[in-house]
Amino acid sequence: MIDDQERIRIDIFLRDNLPGSGRAFMYIGIDLGPSAIKCILMGDDGRTIATASEPLQVSRPKPGHSEQDPESWWQATLAGFDKLAKQAPREMAAVRGIGLSGQQHGATLLDKAGNVLRPCILWNDVRSAKECHELVARLPDLPKITGNPTLPGFTAPKLVGVKKHEPQVFERVAKVLLPKAYLRYRLSGEFIEDMSDASGTGWLDVGKRAWSKRALEATDLSLD
Repeated sequence: MIDDQERIRIDIFLRDNLPGSGRAFMYIGIDLGPSAIKCILMGDDGRTIATASEPLQVSRPKPGHSEQDPESWWQATLAGFDKLAKQAPREMAAVRGIGLSGQQHGATLLDKAGNVLRPCILWNDVRSAKECHELVARLPDLPKITGNPTLPGFTAPKLVGVKKHEPQVFERVAKVLLPKAYLRYRLSGEFIEDMSDASGTGWLDVGKRAWSKRALEATDLSLD
């Protein structure tokens, strides 16, 4: 039961925070690209309040390889937030939501504890060209299921390659996240993928708008 004192506190909060209260809400946008984390602080009227950019490094240990340390995304995001807060501390205190955009297709591999197992294999990594042919040989109607050709940039053939060349890593894989989903996980603790990014993994049945059990099984993965 709410007592009078608590009701007064609730009324004050609603007065100050509901739309029409006169208080401006703020929102942060984050773009995770291969070259930089870009952040923007915006008002609810669309005004740009502050911006920040933090560079990222891409590792290319072998020809055709392209990788990035997921921890660098997180540290760059925190540094971007600090820059926004330095430019507009009062507005940062009024943030009510965060929106994300970012590079697709990358394979960020986590163990059961949510720890990163290896550097993320990025969208422009082409080492899994042979695995694309192997994957379609296992499941000939994969392009029909996913609505896409099976290309080295997509996530699924990357996992076939990891199992073949890094079996000790593959055995520990509990979650596969795209870069933006990993950043969302670090921000919220939740494992969520949006439909647009999911359609570029090689595992989504685009007709059913759901993960394909057959496509996952073709890469020796499951929904569990």
